[in-house]
Amino acid sequence: MKNKVLVVDDEQSIVTLLQYNLEQAGFDVMTAFDGLAGKQLAETMAPDLIVLDLMLPQMDGVEVCKQLRQQKIMTPILMLTAKDDEFDKILGLELGADDYMIKPFSPREVVARVKAILRRIQIQTTSNEVDKVDSSIIEIGNLQIFPEKYEAYFKGQQLELTLKEYELLHYLAQNKNRVLTRDQLLSSVWNYEFAGDTRIVDVHISHLREKIEEDTKKPIYIKTVRGLGYKLEEPKVE
Repeated sequence: MKNKVLVVDDEQSIVTLLQYNLEQAGFDVMTAFDGLAGKQLAETMAPDLIVLDLMLPQMDGVEVCKQLRQQKIMTPILMLTAKDDEFDKILGLELGADDYMIKPFSPREVVARVKAILRRIQIQTTSNEVDKVDSSIIEIGNLQIFPEKYEAYFKGQQLELTLKEYELLHYLAQNKNRVLTRDQLLSSVWNYEFAGDTRIVDVHISHLREKIEEDTKKPIYIKTVRGLGYKLEEPKVE
């Protein structure tokens, strides 16, 4: 069965270009030209991934992303932006986008990014079925991670995590007490060099802290090691 990709962009030429290249790569492609129509397709057609432009009529990409996440629709989102603007990129990631690309871009790179995201999901699903070596529960304080289910819980409540947030949390937990640089995290979690933009790591660390820390300004799980990076450790019992 082909994976379904939803492309939402108000520029006909970009939609046509992406649709052609994605279909050539073997995907079923749905399209929408405004945010409201894109959100409705995401809700009703259950795509496997959404390529979502930031600037859209009716409803912008940030609002689409926000509303889908509020509805617990965790479909991976690759956000497109025509502006090399840190605020826009970071805002999109904060609201639940998994990745972003800046226009103009190569259609081949978009296809590569889409394949990479879906491949990680497929590999995880396959490994859960045939390889139970990594299936044991990871417990750190009140945090529980279930690799075979791709789920994480904190104080018994399931965490609503994007694909990237889960992968980052899992990688940190697998390397408990080990200091990991931002470049290491980019290479290991994102599987490619993210143009040296380590801010994407900081944004996702911030997301995770909001979900597992009582006080994000004084984290007891995910610690910042100044000048180096981050580490996940067992909280100290006082």
